[in-house]
Amino acid sequence: MSASPDDGDLYRPAPKIPVPDEVADAVRTLIRWAGDDPDREGLLDTPLRVARAWKEYARGYEEDPGDHLSRTFEEVGGYDEIVLLKNIPFQSHCEHHLAPIIGKAAIAYLPRDRVVGISKLARVLHGYARRLQVQERLTAEVADCICTHLNPLGVAVVIEASHACMSARGVNTPGVMMTTSRMMGVFREDERSRREVLALMGY
Repeated sequence: MSASPDDGDLYRPAPKIPVPDEVADAVRTLIRWAGDDPDREGLLDTPLRVARAWKEYARGYEEDPGDHLSRTFEEVGGYDEIVLLKNIPFQSHCEHHLAPIIGKAAIAYLPRDRVVGISKLARVLHGYARRLQVQERLTAEVADCICTHLNPLGVAVVIEASHACMSARGVNTPGVMMTTSRMMGVFREDERSRREVLALMGY
């Protein structure tokens, strides 16, 4: 039975990609510098695993998130209210320490004359999240992409995330969530519209 990425749990991972020697050597160097022996049994395959994992973590560089918004629909029965997708889970990595960023996003827009399939909003988020990021830029990129490609009356994006660079090192403070937002169009200009979309998001 064949499967595609849209099949969810039925999706079969791609064959293992070849890893350049310099990439594997870099991981071995890091293991050695951290104080362990990359030649011991438990770590022999780690350089290849790490390299392939990072290729997966960063696969957002291989796509243009805006492509997910290329197919739109105009027949919406006169619907002209807010479209909202919330509690979208995502994972990213901070560009400062390469540490995980794990969080959720709420994405809303007020259509002008067309809408997009709701799964595409999540795909835009993941396309940018699967790159080295800072949360502020991730929030702006998602909102700007939707605004550019859908030309809606307004866009609102709110992201909450925990950062391992803060919880697992440095200040060592787990359980802290960072919140960022970007409001565009009517959600920025009109206070009542902004309150409405934030209330629908649960804020």
